[in-house]
Amino acid sequence: MRHRVAGSKLGRTSEHRLAMLRNMSTSLFECERIRTTLAKAKALRPFAEKLLTMSKRETLHARRLVLRHIKDPKVVAKMFDSLSARYAQRPGGYTRIIKLGPRRGDNAEMAIVELVGAEDVTPAEAKEVKGKTTAKKGPRKATKKEAAEPDQDDGKASSKKKTAKKKTAKKKTAKPAAPKSAKKAAPAKKATSGKTKAKSGGKD
Repeated sequence: MRHRVAGSKLGRTSEHRLAMLRNMSTSLFECERIRTTLAKAKALRPFAEKLLTMSKRETLHARRLVLRHIKDPKVVAKMFDSLSARYAQRPGGYTRIIKLGPRRGDNAEMAIVELVGAEDVTPAEAKEVKGKTTAKKGPRKATKKEAAEPDQDDGKASSKKKTAKKKTAKKKTAKPAAPKSAKKAAPAKKATSGKTKAKSGGKD
């Protein structure tokens, strides 16, 4: 007879099943919504809700009992700080299962497990809970050494500007180039003048 064997085995050993439920609970409390199979979702619901009920005690002993299963201290802090306050007046039923239908491939029934009230949490509040600041950092203040020493980049920029000015000044002062026809005609004139000199020398 099946006495005291409630819950499905999920095709896993006791150690594997417990590790899986711990990891799924950690992801559920961190993201407040996960997607899994319907059988796993039904097995996860009582396990996760017991941990949430334990976090409502807000004692050191309760925190240590939760830490036996949830190994991430940030997630445990979120449970005792924000989630326990959210469900302070709720006697149970902290999770919700939404069926999604069969999965392509193995035809397994899929479902979404989420915390009740997760839809009311804004992204900004979720970031604050995780310990991430949403405010943008202002410009970094210069130290005393940086303020005393001249900036090397500024010196480079000023030198580049000076060289550019010199190049423009050279371009302005440069003489206009002679046309190509004049350049070709010049050597022809020199040749003719040389021939005339030679002729004159022979006559003399």
